[in-house]
Amino acid sequence: MITPRRPLLPRRRTLMKLLHWGMVPLFVWFLLVQPSDVARIGPAAVRFHSVMGLVFVSAALLWWVHYMRCGLLGRPGPKLTGWARWLHPVLHKTLIWGILGVALTGLMIGVTSTVQLWAGGIVPIAVPFDLPHANDWVGLIHSIEFYALAGIALAHAGFHIWRHIRLRDNALRIMAPKLLHRFL
Repeated sequence: MITPRRPLLPRRRTLMKLLHWGMVPLFVWFLLVQPSDVARIGPAAVRFHSVMGLVFVSAALLWWVHYMRCGLLGRPGPKLTGWARWLHPVLHKTLIWGILGVALTGLMIGVTSTVQLWAGGIVPIAVPFDLPHANDWVGLIHSIEFYALAGIALAHAGFHIWRHIRLRDNALRIMAPKLLHRFL
């Protein structure tokens, strides 16, 4: 009897769950820790923060590429109607495009910098054009964009918690690891 081979990679939904939950602590990290905070600690902390940025941007670009190739992973459930059915894809698409935007403005910070910036001390971000005034503006836009995206991420989490509790459609179980299903 021939047994079916187990695939080398986990299923698409499992990979997206890993990516989704891997982005959450990175997002929280960048909400709480600023470059000026780590600069006071020393060069090792700056490098660690930079590595975290490289991981975050890599995951964001991977997520965006997946979205462009395959679209959204899930569709609004049958219990979602009216405004909630409309809001579901809007929140998800705004997060995906917003994360790409944050990555691009981060690149623009490197482009307008006066010195060569390195992501994690590994990847040169861009050739610096020495535009300090533009660098200040791009840095401001990058910060505003990131914190606006944090608000959208909170709205996204709140929306799914509302769905899970109010509509009882197991919205949290869909993206939670199976290990946590018994608690939801």
